[in-house]
Amino acid sequence: MHIDADALHASLLALRSETESPGLAGYLQRVVGAIEQLFVCDGAGLMIEDPENVLRYVAASGEPGRTLELAQLEAGQGPCIDAFLHNAPVRTPDLPVDERWPAVRDHLHPDVRAVLGVPIRLAGGPVGSLNVYRSEPGPWDDAAVDALCGYAEVVEQVIGVAVTAVEHSTIVEQLQYALKHRVMTERAIGLLMGRHGLDTSTAFELLRRQARDRRERVVTIAAELLGEPRPAEDAKPR
Repeated sequence: MHIDADALHASLLALRSETESPGLAGYLQRVVGAIEQLFVCDGAGLMIEDPENVLRYVAASGEPGRTLELAQLEAGQGPCIDAFLHNAPVRTPDLPVDERWPAVRDHLHPDVRAVLGVPIRLAGGPVGSLNVYRSEPGPWDDAAVDALCGYAEVVEQVIGVAVTAVEHSTIVEQLQYALKHRVMTERAIGLLMGRHGLDTSTAFELLRRQARDRRERVVTIAAELLGEPRPAEDAKPR
């Protein structure tokens, strides 16, 4: 696919220089809308890490985009989750037949075929993923990856300011909690990988499933695996 360099620059500049503040959630929705206008794609979406260390949909340009996020949450796997877990762009020319994520295909909207996801980073690590999709199969070239990474950088700047400023919102609270407990969760994933010979995605899903079955936060299960005290805010029954 071809991304017009001048159009990309103008779009990114406009987003960076916005003076009216729609709030974090409103701004992220604008970013997703801008991506859909520039890319030759059928939609875009954004997922952010929640207090359970699970990616949650926060913005999408249409119903197929929302169902793409929900399908990956239901399956516990997918290109956007891998972009988050591996902190690197992930692309697939045809998600329904991609053998890397067989569990996700039964939950997909029929208009979701080719998918490209890139990580959203904060404080040196991933806190979410930004993605685009097309309704027809086909490859994503390096120009598309670079362009989407440019939008990811805008999102990173905005949420970085929001997290350190006085804005109070569900998204900011999710990010603050995730950042606080990121290291413990990553250590637990590493422990499961070494103990059971698992890859990153499988170890994370195992941790998440244990947390879901016990109705605990992922970081609480992580602390137990590591033999460390429960996080203070989880010490009391919820």
